[in-house]
Amino acid sequence: MTRLSAVCGLAAVLAGSVPPAMGQARTSHLVRLVADSAERSYRFEPATVSARPNDVVIFRVESGSAHSVVFEGSGLAPQVRAALNRALPGRVGDLRGPLLIGEGTEYRVIVPAIPKGNYAFFCLPHRAYDMRGELKVR
Repeated sequence: MTRLSAVCGLAAVLAGSVPPAMGQARTSHLVRLVADSAERSYRFEPATVSARPNDVVIFRVESGSAHSVVFEGSGLAPQVRAALNRALPGRVGDLRGPLLIGEGTEYRVIVPAIPKGNYAFFCLPHRAYDMRGELKVR
């Protein structure tokens, strides 16, 4: 076996051992946080976002202020809860991101490697107005 064929063989073995996600570009998903106090309308747009692990979900305040992103904790397996908590930068509590104040403020969450399924989230300051959404992990 020549040195070139040995190097090519080793490269093929190493290439096969690299997880596919490492070679793929992340997809970004924009979710706008919208508040219209005159209409008493508070919402995530879109309310449902489908993403894969390692995708980036960008939550951007479009109107209103004092929004947040909090994942619903009921029924989560401990390892899923831990992964979601690690994915929330600047977390201020269990499954709870920081308060987002001011139009244009962005909060970026990298979808963790959690089982496929639907994960509910809501805005704590506007929970009484049913401001909620859902992350569908594919």
